[in-house]
Amino acid sequence: MEVDLSNFTIPADTPISRLECRTAFEGLEEREKLYAHFLSRASWNGGLVCLLQTSPESAPLFLLLKELFSRQTVESLKAATSELVSEDEFQALLLYAAAFFCNMGNYKSFGDTKFVPALAKDKFEAVLGVSALGQSEPDLLKQLWGSVSPAVYSLSPHQRQLGFMDEEGTTTYYSSNCSKSDAALVQKFMTDKHLEPYNTRLFKTVSQEGKILYEVRLASSISSDEQDGEGDEVAAILGAHEYQGVTIAVTRGDYAPLMQRMVDSLQQAKEYACNEHEVAMLKGYIQSFRTGSVTAHKDGSRHWIKDKGPVVETYIGFIETYRDPFGVRAEFEGFVAVVNKAMSAKFSQLVDRAEAFLPHLPWPPAFEKDRFLRPDFTSLDVLTYACSGIPAGINIPNYDEVRQNEGFKNVSLGNVLSSSAQDKRVSFLSQEDQVLFTSLRGPAFEVQVGLHELLGHGSGKLFIKDENGQFNFDMDAVRNPLTNEKVASWYSAGETWDSKFSSLASPYEECKAECVGLYLCTVKEILSIFGHTESDADDVSYVNWLNMVRAGVLALEFYTPENKKWRQAHMQARYVILQVLLENAKGLVSIDRITDEKGAPDIIIKLDRQRIELEGRPAIGEFLKKLQVLKSVANVEDAASLFGHYSAVTEEKGGWLSLRDIVLARKIPRRMFVQSLTSLEGEQVFLEEFSPSAEGIVAFFTKCYPTYDKELEQLWKKDNGFWVDRVD
Repeated sequence: MEVDLSNFTIPADTPISRLECRTAFEGLEEREKLYAHFLSRASWNGGLVCLLQTSPESAPLFLLLKELFSRQTVESLKAATSELVSEDEFQALLLYAAAFFCNMGNYKSFGDTKFVPALAKDKFEAVLGVSALGQSEPDLLKQLWGSVSPAVYSLSPHQRQLGFMDEEGTTTYYSSNCSKSDAALVQKFMTDKHLEPYNTRLFKTVSQEGKILYEVRLASSISSDEQDGEGDEVAAILGAHEYQGVTIAVTRGDYAPLMQRMVDSLQQAKEYACNEHEVAMLKGYIQSFRTGSVTAHKDGSRHWIKDKGPVVETYIGFIETYRDPFGVRAEFEGFVAVVNKAMSAKFSQLVDRAEAFLPHLPWPPAFEKDRFLRPDFTSLDVLTYACSGIPAGINIPNYDEVRQNEGFKNVSLGNVLSSSAQDKRVSFLSQEDQVLFTSLRGPAFEVQVGLHELLGHGSGKLFIKDENGQFNFDMDAVRNPLTNEKVASWYSAGETWDSKFSSLASPYEECKAECVGLYLCTVKEILSIFGHTESDADDVSYVNWLNMVRAGVLALEFYTPENKKWRQAHMQARYVILQVLLENAKGLVSIDRITDEKGAPDIIIKLDRQRIELEGRPAIGEFLKKLQVLKSVANVEDAASLFGHYSAVTEEKGGWLSLRDIVLARKIPRRMFVQSLTSLEGEQVFLEEFSPSAEGIVAFFTKCYPTYDKELEQLWKKDNGFWVDRVD
């Protein structure tokens, strides 16, 4: 089958916005600016880890692109290549570099598909040849380009999306010969040893005699040969373990020089911390990044939760498991942001009244946490976000025992939301709905994010049997509302939501949180907190439901028919919600195929607002109850069956594959962001802004990483033997 390149290149009309934060930053005191600066440096130092977690070619390609644009200005390079490539071709190269930097690799953070340059390979090589890099250091250029050139343009089946190689994917969380069954075996070992996989990678070697050795490698600045004193609890687990006929070696020192840079920057940030919780938080992170201890990161996170309402907010570490094909290993991310006090006041009101809203949710009280752990919920203007992508909201930490027993924080990223609300192009809606949708999408999404993060991710109880055989629920009194029988399953000691539900955990949890947002956004008291009353409230609620239904159709872009896999957790969740409504709320949603004025296939989505309360909300409520109950009782089998039923994309039932073709033909490019950069001159911190353009993004990254990174080069080369040549 011929590959449609439009699905694997960055469109020329991709919107780019600056994350505005100057006003918030200038409102900080000098001490707070210094704190933010060193936290930002820690985040960007750690951001390089993402390259090593994405694809084998991402790290050397980063070095190549950074050197290409560091050694001369864009204007100079453009002038030098004016007779070799057209202006459109040069812009395509610039846009490719910008997208690569924004995604910290050559796979999209939202959708996990590969993207390639939209100019021919010989043209790319011509640019490289006449560049300042090619003229001044031809050997370096030859080394870097020789290492990546086959992979940069390859769209072989294995390279089109992230995943296990035997499932037609690419990943560097695992060596190429690792499969899901390998990951499952090692996960059982790690659960038995109470070793959590968030900050690990897994490498498999097979001897000539057929003996299998797995290496579980922890991210840390010190190696397996070093110890960090009496507090180094990781040291005891290091070494080789025989397990079910294989050898599993636990080692540490993954990304060591990058981890050390983070440690150094966090040590500097600690000097400007504002209170004892921030000091203790940073000590925990430093200990974690030095030794590889997830326990130390949990301890830091506990202090982070207690640091209520800081002016400068931050979180850093191995956080989200979306990109791991097994769903347990986490991508690095670090963010630094400044509180937006006006917007935070609305979220504080929502928190204040959360306990009154929790009983609205459709599961029995026994399936809710024993007590509501009042979280911090703030709106932030992002100063730094070092990761493969920037979300609109966050609910963290992801550690079950911390979330269940001690609490969490909710964060809404205000300048991300406001930038996203600028999108004016709207597909698949009637003219009347387009007008309303465009005017209220921002306010509706603000409500949805608030409910999704606070009461979506923040609600529900996990039933647990601890090491002493004690249950955290009443075995005799609690009944499963789906069976009306006693609870028959639960989480055992050492099991977590992520480890138990594996790759199902992320889309399932996002679906639950999205359903909570839909279910509660019709509650008038909630809408009034956000300033929406009477007819305005009805319109905001309607647009939120319309946005979700439309997103369920747009989600088809993120489904791969060839391997029948979803590539994005949030979009799979939204498709599932659409299917629930189509199956259980007859007449609420209609999806009609039409042709536009040029005769091209198109789609019109209609939502009957009169049926939202009568049929839509009850359907979502019943589904939401099933989601939470199956999660609470650790019933993976029934949860997978339920979720798999609604995740199915077929032509026979609903014509969804042909609808997908229309969605792909009319897809709207996803927005990219250019961030601001702090710099230190003496004891004074300055903020530099960059133009909202591909050139601005490239300028930011070349200034953020000003020198050639030999340590990153060494890390890339060190593991080269674990990746097979995937280029067909």
